[in-house]
Amino acid sequence: MQNSRRQFMILSAAGAATLALNSKVQAQAMVSPTDPQAVALGYVADASKVDKAKYPKFVAGSHCGNCALYQGAAGSAAGGCALFAGKQVHSAGWCSAYNKKA
Repeated sequence: MQNSRRQFMILSAAGAATLALNSKVQAQAMVSPTDPQAVALGYVADASKVDKAKYPKFVAGSHCGNCALYQGAAGSAAGGCALFAGKQVHSAGWCSAYNKKA
């Protein structure tokens, strides 16, 4: 009986940790282009819509997915960004803080 109770407690703790982490990941909202920080950085959800006159350092082919600040998995549609804590950016997006991944 003691092994069963110990096993139950371990599995319960593991399950609770999994639920807590899962809900935290799901709680991350997408950055809105109207968010004050996003506006200040010129963030757009689609890099093809960057105002090239306003941001002359924009280079075709640059987007969040290949930025050093992007924290999402390679090939993912969205992921975290070091500049927008607790929020996700579109991998196809772009902002003026873009820094090509080495």
